[in-house]
Amino acid sequence: MTRGVVVAVGLMASLVVSHAQQPQTVFRAEADLTHFGVSVTDRRGSIVTGLTAEDFEVIEDGRPQTIRFFAQGTDETAPELHAGLMLDTSESMIEDLDLSRTAAIKFLNRLPEARDLTLVDFDSQVRVGRFAQDDFPRLVERIRSRKGEGMTALYDAFILYLDGAAGNQGRSVLVALTDGGDSRSTTDFGDVLEMVRASSNVTIYVVGLLEHQSSQSRGEQRVRLTRIADESGGQAIFPYSMKEVDAAYDRIVSELRGQYSLGYVSTNTRNDGRWRSVKIRVRRPDLKDVRIRTRGGYFAPDGAHP
Repeated sequence: MTRGVVVAVGLMASLVVSHAQQPQTVFRAEADLTHFGVSVTDRRGSIVTGLTAEDFEVIEDGRPQTIRFFAQGTDETAPELHAGLMLDTSESMIEDLDLSRTAAIKFLNRLPEARDLTLVDFDSQVRVGRFAQDDFPRLVERIRSRKGEGMTALYDAFILYLDGAAGNQGRSVLVALTDGGDSRSTTDFGDVLEMVRASSNVTIYVVGLLEHQSSQSRGEQRVRLTRIADESGGQAIFPYSMKEVDAAYDRIVSELRGQYSLGYVSTNTRNDGRWRSVKIRVRRPDLKDVRIRTRGGYFAPDGAHP
């Protein structure tokens, strides 16, 4: 068990959590299948669609792998989607809270294909609720009721969401809207990075509103938020104003619907719990300038912990 997981278990006793249990549909095209979400963009940042499994190559620790599962975006064969939103409701967000709540509701409403919707709202405390699509009005009420107050437990919010998402089958996406700083968490940045690397089914997108941060801390927060997103295969977006948040959400939805899902059975059969480096490339010569965004690898199963 990694230190990040131990931290998350401790947090479960100290943070305010509401979690509605729901039945899970197991997505497993083949035993021991390793899955990666892959986004492909061109030089202008536009999503590249229409690729096939034959257009990709997967290299794990220097060894080619055979793709055995392939789907794009919202294909019927794609892994089920679990959508999560982390909403900063700390005192520093007061003047932007009305707009951020409205943008959050519009974003979640754009994902009718999601099996469920998880809301993580945080200030000095972290609160987590999971909602079915049929419960969307209750989710809206929950978002609308939050007031801007308290300090910012940003890192604790990441840890708690990732711990809860560990049991999700399929793919999970978390969008975190925050103004950057952390002034309350019992965990630290290193704990979050460790947990992100261990959470191979979660892609994180950060929408960072850093305009209220001091010039001294703004650069550091930008680097940290970008690192969290990059480790998960996601992206950090920094709108210049709250008015641009809707456009950021549109970008994320577009990317999710164009994202490829690749699965393979590793040629390495050792259950040693070690990190395995994975590189995914587009092999078509006419697409040599595209950019691929995905995770950098995963931890192998640990035979000591079945």
